[in-house]
Amino acid sequence: MKKGTKLFFSILLPLIIGGISGYYTASNIERWYVTLNKPSFNPPNNLFGPVWTTLYILMGISFFLILNSSKKDKNKLFGIYFIQLLFNFLWSFIFFKYHAIGFAAIEILLLWLSILMMIIMFYKSNKWAGLINIPYLMWVSFASVLNISIYMLN
Repeated sequence: MKKGTKLFFSILLPLIIGGISGYYTASNIERWYVTLNKPSFNPPNNLFGPVWTTLYILMGISFFLILNSSKKDKNKLFGIYFIQLLFNFLWSFIFFKYHAIGFAAIEILLLWLSILMMIIMFYKSNKWAGLINIPYLMWVSFASVLNISIYMLN
């Protein structure tokens, strides 16, 4: 497969995963999320889409870099990538669809740990594949604090 095709599909995969979770949970933002007590640092709802789109693109680029790295045993790298992608996917359903704010707070901490592990593992294989995910870790750090704050306020 050509590098351009690999890059396209590497970016497309997390965008599709994010799009699916967003599609099935978006209606709860206007019906349920707006009714919650939120901390003063809660960003406007229209900020989340562009931020997540950017982060999904960065995730895809990092995965592409791993696909093209010279490391022979990539199974662990692929494994941690798909584990964090699964946690990312599930969080939206737990929080927005099932309204399980406390469980979502626990799950987002697992997501955070999986992202940290991914960064460390990717960095060892390809420096930029790891570093490009730091904004993702920072955003999920913020989202974790936000999730926990919403849980405490509700």
